[in-house]
Amino acid sequence: MSDSLAQPVTAFQAQRVLATGRCWRCALAVKRATEGGERQPLLVFDDASGRVVDLDLRGTPDEVRQRLAATPPPGPGATASASRRRPVEAEDRTPRGRGRPKLGVVARK
Repeated sequence: MSDSLAQPVTAFQAQRVLATGRCWRCALAVKRATEGGERQPLLVFDDASGRVVDLDLRGTPDEVRQRLAATPPPGPGATASASRRRPVEAEDRTPRGRGRPKLGVVARK
């Protein structure tokens, strides 16, 4: 079983817990709720990081499960913008000194 299928998540419908447990089980519960005509907002959160999990619920339950198995789980601390961040440079790792940071703003005379 893929790690993304076994990833523990919690699905909320409005302010109540709809499902909790493995990702594929919660995905099927969310799919049933959306097909049942519920119009309340549905959100699924990763239990480990608290990040919102996007689920592709198109097709049959088997198709949903296959897509989840093909999706790699996010690593610890992974974000959608992690690939756009610049690498940490050596001077960024040094501890900051006391006082206000220099922002490059020059006062007028």
